[in-house]
Amino acid sequence: MRILEFDGVSLAVDEFGDEGSPPVLLIAGATQSMDWWTPDFCELVAAEGLYVIRYDQRDTGQSTLSTPGSPEYTGAELANDPIRILDALGVNAAHLVGLSMGGGIAQYLGAHSPSRVRTLTLIESSPIGGGAGVLPPPDSTLATAESELPSVVDWTDCAAVVAYRVEAERPYSGSLGFDEDRVRAIAAVEFGRTNSMESSMRNHFVVADDVNAEISAITMPTLVIHGDSDPLFALPHGEALARLIPRATLLRVGGMGHEAPPPQVWDSVVPALVDHVLGHG
Repeated sequence: MRILEFDGVSLAVDEFGDEGSPPVLLIAGATQSMDWWTPDFCELVAAEGLYVIRYDQRDTGQSTLSTPGSPEYTGAELANDPIRILDALGVNAAHLVGLSMGGGIAQYLGAHSPSRVRTLTLIESSPIGGGAGVLPPPDSTLATAESELPSVVDWTDCAAVVAYRVEAERPYSGSLGFDEDRVRAIAAVEFGRTNSMESSMRNHFVVADDVNAEISAITMPTLVIHGDSDPLFALPHGEALARLIPRATLLRVGGMGHEAPPPQVWDSVVPALVDHVLGHG
C-alpha cells in the first residue's frame, strides 16, 4: 500500500498482480474504503492475469480528509480521482469496476474520459444523468432500518463504530443472507485504517448527486452485474443500464443484494469479470 500525493490531495492505493498485466481499477461505493474490495477478492482476480488496483476515496481510509459534513471537494473532483491515480501509476487506460456510487463514477469517466477507459463493469449501480424513465424506489425497509441504527457518540470508539457499521450494512444484504462475521471483520479493518469514520460516513452523500453524464454516449464494452435482491437499486436499475449503454451486457446474480459481490457468488462473478476484461484487451 502507498500514498499518492497531488495538488494537496492524498490517495491511498493498493496493488495486486503484475504491473504489466491489463490494469483493473476498483472503485468502491459511497462511504466505503478500499477494504470492502477484500484482499482475497483482489487476489482471486489478479491470479487470472490482471493488475488489480484498489484505493481509498477521499474521506475514507488513509486518503485526504475533510471536516465531517463539509467535504472540501466537488463531486466532479471525486469522480476524476481515478484519472489522477492512473496518471500517477503511469497507466494510460484501465478497466474500471465500480460499485454503486463507484459505478456512477465509472459511468462519468466512461462518458467524459473515454480514452482512459478500456471497459466498464458496473455493479449494483443505477443510470446517472437521466433517460432511464421511472425506476423502482429503494425498499421501504431501508428507511426503517436507518431510523433504528445505534447512535455513535464517539466516532473514535472502535466497538461503537463497528457495531454501527455492521447494522448499517445488514439491510442491504440479499436473499443469500447476511454474513455478520465477515462484515464485522471488514469494518474492524476499515476502522483501524480510517482517518475519520464520521467524515467517511457523511461526506460522500453531500457531493454524490453532482456527478452526471450522458451515458448513452458511452462507447466502451460494459458489463452490468446486478443482483436480483438489491433493496436500494432493484434489478430494473441494472436492466436500464444495460439498455441505455450501447455495448452493454447484463449479468443477473441470484440472491445478491446491494453489496460488493460476496464470496457465495464469486464463482460466477469473477469469471464473468475476467472474461469481460481479457476479451477486450
